[in-house]
Amino acid sequence: MAEIKLAAEVRTEFGKGASRAIRRENKVPGVIYGHGAEPVHVTLPGHELLLALRTANVLLSLDVDGKTELAIPKAVQRDAIKGYLVHVDLLTVKRGEKVTVEVAVETEGDLAPGSFLVENVLNTLSVETEATHIPTSVTVSIAGLEGGDAIHAKDVPLPAGTTLVTDPDAVVIQILAAQAEEPADDEAAEGEAAEGAEARASPLTVPPA
Repeated sequence: MAEIKLAAEVRTEFGKGASRAIRRENKVPGVIYGHGAEPVHVTLPGHELLLALRTANVLLSLDVDGKTELAIPKAVQRDAIKGYLVHVDLLTVKRGEKVTVEVAVETEGDLAPGSFLVENVLNTLSVETEATHIPTSVTVSIAGLEGGDAIHAKDVPLPAGTTLVTDPDAVVIQILAAQAEEPADDEAAEGEAAEGAEARASPLTVPPA
């Protein structure tokens, strides 16, 4: 995993007004914490941080007043409508240290011939891994699977040095058989109308006297 370097400025002003002023400068307020140290409130460059966060579980190398801190994102707040960064919480880590993170599950391969659907029961897995070697995702093959098959957490291959935290028996991928489509309501109505017309056209049978 590559480290992305960012310059972090220590801030001393807090509150909504101060945060809005920071964002008007295209910067993002944040806090760095971990290892029992006092939290450090910082300001981060908005565009560079936004690009860095496109990588899941990105490792950030922060220059804080001339001191380098390694950190990973723990909580990212975005504006619900416009999507811009509002605030970020960063957890400091050390080389060789183990951390527990969520990694995305991706699939590869083609299902067996037939009408089958892939249901992603779990989109992420919780794993323990070295802080400086966090995988961005894990990949599992669905090649040849058909309706009724399932992939459990223990079936997903993990990189060396990474261990599973999620329940090993938890279903991650479920293969479903596609259901046959029912006739549309208008088609059913047409069928009923035709049956009614046929019944009305049938001759009336009169029993013999």
